[in-house]
Amino acid sequence: MRDGTKLDTLIISPKVATKQPLPFLINRSPYGLMTTPIGDIPKDLLAEGFTFVFQDIRGRFKSEGQFVMMRPHRDQHNPSAVDEASDTYDTISYLLNHVPNNGKAAIYGGSYDGWLSLCAAADPHPALKVAFPAASPLDMWMNDDFHRNGALRLSYGFEYSYMMETSKENEQYKFELPDTYDWYLKLGALSHVNEKYFKGQVPTWNGFVQHPNHDSYWTDQSLAGLLAQGPKIPTISIAGEWDQEDPWGPQDTFRLFSKHDPNHFNHLLLGPWNHGQWEGVGAHLGPVQFGTSTSAHYKNDVLIKGLLYYLKGQGDFSEPTADVFVTGTNRWQGYSKWPPKTSSPEKLYLQAGNALSFSKPGGGNDSYVSDPANPVPYRHRPVEATYGPGSHWYNWQIEDQRFVEDRPDVLTYRTDNLAHDLTIVGTAKAHLVAATSGTDCDWVVKVIDEYPEDGDGDSKMSKYELPIAMEVVRARFRESGTNPKPVPSGKPLGYTIDLHGVAHTFKKGHRLMVQVQSTWFPVIDRNPQKFVPNILLANDSDFQKATQTIYHQPGLESYLELPVEKM
Repeated sequence: MRDGTKLDTLIISPKVATKQPLPFLINRSPYGLMTTPIGDIPKDLLAEGFTFVFQDIRGRFKSEGQFVMMRPHRDQHNPSAVDEASDTYDTISYLLNHVPNNGKAAIYGGSYDGWLSLCAAADPHPALKVAFPAASPLDMWMNDDFHRNGALRLSYGFEYSYMMETSKENEQYKFELPDTYDWYLKLGALSHVNEKYFKGQVPTWNGFVQHPNHDSYWTDQSLAGLLAQGPKIPTISIAGEWDQEDPWGPQDTFRLFSKHDPNHFNHLLLGPWNHGQWEGVGAHLGPVQFGTSTSAHYKNDVLIKGLLYYLKGQGDFSEPTADVFVTGTNRWQGYSKWPPKTSSPEKLYLQAGNALSFSKPGGGNDSYVSDPANPVPYRHRPVEATYGPGSHWYNWQIEDQRFVEDRPDVLTYRTDNLAHDLTIVGTAKAHLVAATSGTDCDWVVKVIDEYPEDGDGDSKMSKYELPIAMEVVRARFRESGTNPKPVPSGKPLGYTIDLHGVAHTFKKGHRLMVQVQSTWFPVIDRNPQKFVPNILLANDSDFQKATQTIYHQPGLESYLELPVEKM
């Protein structure tokens, strides 16, 4: 690199000499280059002929230098400053000078590797012609791995930061209890994490503690400023509709790039996947069937065609601006804009008697008691360690929500059986009018497709409650992420919850459901429900029960804003 640091790099070329020099296909990662052996490369890519380059980033495994989680972007005016984009730039420069090539390169990868690909695309080397960032996070306070709208993703933040910053070997935290729900509850206030376990030695956790609000610590990591300038090379952002780690980043990358894209470089591929499933088969996710290999569409029609077109000048690449899989009716649909103009927002109102209707509500409200000592689990128990043996982490976002429906601290609303198909494609939002007896709280909203008794001919899906979109907001940040404020106790306030891009058909005979709750544990940390300056420094005594009230009456309507596809 430009500062003399050496990065461990594996270069794989075909054994048989080719008539024409080959382009580079680059993957950079913090997880160890030997975790991506030649056997993991899609055979179709091998057959097409590329020089594959795998590289460990700074401070990981055999690469020199210091590892910095989500390394902030360098000062462009300092020629010796480094970041992930400069390291990619220097790597490509080295490759061009030392390995036979045709002068072109592409970069790809998912999750952290996707973020590294996006860094390179936002500040590219002239030889970098196309990027395929999959599930790239964007702003780790706003959403994705570490937070949801400022609410800490406790289990993932704790376990991932330990894995990445206590050794180079991806060591997993060893829990003393088989159910991490019990372990995190026994932990108590998060002020005990450094006191009992990390001892201030895990930099990312220290960042959580020292920067609970959306300050420069987080914006310095974010690519948002660069992305708003528009894409500099063709960039295909790959997103999973049920991605349990990074569902938001690719969609917001696309949104920011759309602000200035005169060359039409900006593309979004939104598929019915959990985290990384685009690399597999994708015919189903758990019991939810898609009727085709959705991943084959990504690999064959997007990745390979794009690489051949941009790196070798072969074929055609006519990928639509947004290429979206509509679940329920199980079809790929191309759109020239996203959100598409083919949808219009309609309001689905919460009603008395736990009903949902497109008619305005007549009156009333519903209440429940939220107890931090007995939080709602986010998935079926036992909650195994995130990446531990037998973990159900990977598919929790499609888990049947009947497992919490009967809890007294979960409100459930549902429509009548639908008389016809209802397709929503675009950005969905929830608008709550709600009050708490405390001075802070969380609001969790889930949009659910309830299957009929016959499960559409599949007994495994009988009465299944399939989540379509789920999100949380922290009440203290209702006005500003940088300046949290206590909630006026007992006062009805409006909250808007962005449920992000959706593409789903609620079929005739199904029912559309909404669940509302105030805890989602331990994927989201417990809110004390009493305002404290910093929840990660709260005391055990700060946690208290609170009565939460959801309003559905004239002038105080709570509703979903659904992008209903025009017939």
